Parts: sequence; C-alpha cells; structure tokens
Amino acid sequence: MSADTPRRIVLLRHAKAEWSDASDLERPLADRGRRDAATAGRKLADTGLAFDLALCSTATRTRETWKLAVQEMPRRPRTVYEDRLYEASLGELIALVNETPDDVADLLLIGHNPGMHALADALAGQADPEALARMTRSGFPTATYAIVEFTGSWKSVEHGTGRLTGYWAPHD
Repeated sequence: MSADTPRRIVLLRHAKAEWSDASDLERPLADRGRRDAATAGRKLADTGLAFDLALCSTATRTRETWKLAVQEMPRRPRTVYEDRLYEASLGELIALVNETPDDVADLLLIGHNPGMHALADALAGQADPEALARMTRSGFPTATYAIVEFTGSWKSVEHGTGRLTGYWAPHD
C-alpha cells in the first residue's frame, strides 16, 4: 500500500457490563450489553468496512462484545487479543496504533473508556459536522463506535491527523 492509501480506524467501546463481585478485568456483559453488542456488529457491517485487523482488550466484557459483534459481520478479520488495551492511556493507544502493519487498511480497536473517546477526539483533526455533533452531545457510551479516516502510514498517526467520518451509539 502506498503512503496516500486511505485508512480507517474504528474505535468500539465494549458493551454494557454487569457490576459483580468479579475483578474489573473479569466483569461480563449485562443482558443489555449482549443486545447492544450484536446491534453494534450489524451497524458496523452496514458501513461496508472489511476490517483487516481487530485488536481487542483481554477484559471479559470486551472479548464478549467482540464475539457478539463479529457474528453480525460478513467476515471475521484477524483478531489479536491485546493486554495493553486495558486501562490504556491516550499515549499508549496512539503507540499501539503506530505499531499496526502497513498492509492493514482498516483497523478495529475494541476497548474501554476513557481511552476510546479520548483517541477519537485526539485523532479527529477534522470532522464530519453531524458525526462530531453526535459525539459531542452523546459522549462515548457503551457499545458506541467512531470511525476516523486518514492517509499515510500507521506510524504517522498522531493528534489531529484524521477525520471523524462516522459515529454511532446504541441510543441513536
């Protein structure tokens, strides 16, 4: 792929988790979360994006979200379960994105807040006004995703290098 190849990163926050006696890392999805995860998968399938790679946090709720969402997609991308997505700071998330191989055109991250929202905000130097208005109004609730487009190598991704082109939340 050339340096001017359009690339997309989709940031998906895990669906609603139960509050339980389990450790935070082991919290499972709530009933609503299971429904919202499948709906998010259908909405992602409707975008027509064919993900080359999915990076998913190792937390139970993110793995369950991905398992339900990917069942709604036309094909399953290569999936890597990544410990570093759990409790990742904005800088750590950008560093992780920078490691993406350049043969990947469309990347999906399944992670947690505040990181997913912070990354969407940071990367979107430009934005579709409607998508930005919805994200500003709604924040980044569970099972929400944002789509950010950019050109260039994954190594060049940093603050303001992208364009927010899509945003969806379950209550939209």
